[in-house]
Amino acid sequence: MLKTRTGSFPIGFRRGWSDWQKDLTSMIAWSKSEDLHVLDLTGGAAEALTAVKEAGLRVGSVDLEGPWSDLASADAGKRRDALAKNAALIAECGAQNYFTVLLPEDSSKPRAENFKLMIAGLNEIGVILEKHGGKLVIEGWPGPGALGCTPESYRATLKESASKSIGINYDPSHLVRMGVDPIRFVEEFADRIYHVHGKDTEIIAEGFYEFGTEQPATLAKGHGFGSHTWRYTIPGHGCVRWVRAFEILAERGYKGCVCIELEDENFNGTEAGEKFALVSGGRFLASC
Repeated sequence: MLKTRTGSFPIGFRRGWSDWQKDLTSMIAWSKSEDLHVLDLTGGAAEALTAVKEAGLRVGSVDLEGPWSDLASADAGKRRDALAKNAALIAECGAQNYFTVLLPEDSSKPRAENFKLMIAGLNEIGVILEKHGGKLVIEGWPGPGALGCTPESYRATLKESASKSIGINYDPSHLVRMGVDPIRFVEEFADRIYHVHGKDTEIIAEGFYEFGTEQPATLAKGHGFGSHTWRYTIPGHGCVRWVRAFEILAERGYKGCVCIELEDENFNGTEAGEKFALVSGGRFLASC
C-alpha cells in the first residue's frame, strides 16, 4: 500500500468519469496492482461500497447525493428531500467521510442570504452524520457563488455549524488557483481537515502579463482544467509544498488519506494517460 513518507497517510484516487473507471471490478483490480488502496466514490457509491471493501480497499470519501445546492435551497421541501435521501445514503454506506461542495441554489442572491440557508442545511445534516459517526468534507471548489472555499467562508461555516462533523476536504489546488496560501490554510484549519485531495496547480506567469486577472482573453485559448493563468496538475507538477502540508497534518493528528483527483490536460482523455498520471502522482506523494 502506498503511503506518504511524511505522516504515512494512505494514497489512492477519486473515481473519475472515464470509460475504464466505469468497470468497477477492473478498476479495483488495477488499483490494487499499483498499490493504490484508497478510493473516493462518486455517483452510485452505495452499490460500489461493498465491492471496494471486499477487495480490501479503503474508502476515502463518498459523494453526497445531489444536487448539492438543494441543502441550501430556500424551498423547505427541497431541503427536506435532500436531507431524506442523504440520510438514507449515510445510513446505508456507514462511511467515514461524505464529500460535497457548498453551492447555493441561486448564486444571484446576496451571499449573506445564501450563507444563512446553507448553515441551516448543514446543521440539519450534521445531526444525521453524528448519529452514524460520519463527517462532511467540504471541498473548496470556487464555483458560482460557492460558500465554503476561502479562509473567510470556511471560518464562518465552521463557526456557525453546530456539529464538529462538519469539516474540510483539503484540496490545495483550489487555494493556489485563488491566490490563497495553502500552507497557511492548513496551519489554520488542520483540526477540521478530515480528507485530502492530491491535486496541484501550476501558475502561468506569462498569462498574467498577457491577460491580467479581470478580463477573459479575446482570442487565445485557455488551458484544459484551468484558465490562461493557471491549470490543475497531478501532484508534483505544480507549486504545492506537499511535504510541509503533510508535516503540519501529522503534527495535528490527521489520520485520513490522500486521494488524487485527476484533472490535468497533459494526461486526461486516454486510459493509458490517466493510469500513468495516477501512478506517477501516487509515487510522487509517497516520496513526500
